[in-house]
Amino acid sequence: MERRRLGRTGLNVSVLGYGAGAVGGLFTKGAAADQERALSRALEAGINYFDTAPVYGNGESERNLGRALKALKADVVVGTKVRLTADHRADVAGAIVRGMEESLKRMGRDHVDLFQLHNPLTAQDAGDKLAIDIVLEQVAPAMEKLKASGKTRFIGFSGVGEPAALLRAVESKLFDTVQVVYNALNPSAGGPMPAGAPGLDYGCLLDKAKAADMGTIIIRALAGGALSGTTDRHPLAMQDVAPIGSAPDFAADVARAKKLEPLVRDGVAGSLTELGERFVISHPAVSTMLIGYSNLDHLEAAIAAVEKGPLPSTVLKRVNEDT
Repeated sequence: MERRRLGRTGLNVSVLGYGAGAVGGLFTKGAAADQERALSRALEAGINYFDTAPVYGNGESERNLGRALKALKADVVVGTKVRLTADHRADVAGAIVRGMEESLKRMGRDHVDLFQLHNPLTAQDAGDKLAIDIVLEQVAPAMEKLKASGKTRFIGFSGVGEPAALLRAVESKLFDTVQVVYNALNPSAGGPMPAGAPGLDYGCLLDKAKAADMGTIIIRALAGGALSGTTDRHPLAMQDVAPIGSAPDFAADVARAKKLEPLVRDGVAGSLTELGERFVISHPAVSTMLIGYSNLDHLEAAIAAVEKGPLPSTVLKRVNEDT
């Protein structure tokens, strides 16, 4: 599998990553044997970046991923996250340290490769939404201390929230990586926002991250599953998926995704999901793309899609025009 440089970290990561979150659900609700079987197949295919977080299944994703990696003696790149609540504002640094220790305990590890802030970034502080000034003045220094102590090799943040705040975080160059919302329904992190398209304009965040030599980790590559073209959900998957940066609701995203079906009928791709996955990896500033899986078939399909490589430029133009 193709590997790409994760920005200034110098790590070479598989273009397809493993998202162990609740949207797919295998690592939050699945059977241990199925989890290990999927992990083994991912390793066999060359996937070497695995992403988790404490909020995925209330710690179950971290526990299950840690167990499976240990069982398979896997030497891979692992990233987890920390999310601050309103109660943590009185001691941001302390909350970050505690979050790290709790994650390491659940995973059975002494360090992770990447530790990321999981809050939406905004101008004004409000509950789960974290003010960018707090991020730059308190979160980043606390995370740097964790790097110095050897608990994490690199630090990053999840690129959700207000685009202006996200761009400030990128331009600060305080973080090594950024998770970027980028998909065929909202490609604005990688180029101009299509005329009339709903959602947030991420202002070419990918190119700006590349200019700052940051690694880019794509999230919502399939818009939470909307780019499957159906509202049906696998039993293990998150049943209600709130869109991030795209249409007001999941059904509206699915309706927009179905506008791309003529491309599949024309033989451009074997399915809408393949089209969506290959669309993402076509951008040269993408380091790795996270896909969430409910079963082994989902994983196999994603592996097959990325092995076909990026889409031709003529097809990319049609995708932007059709959505």
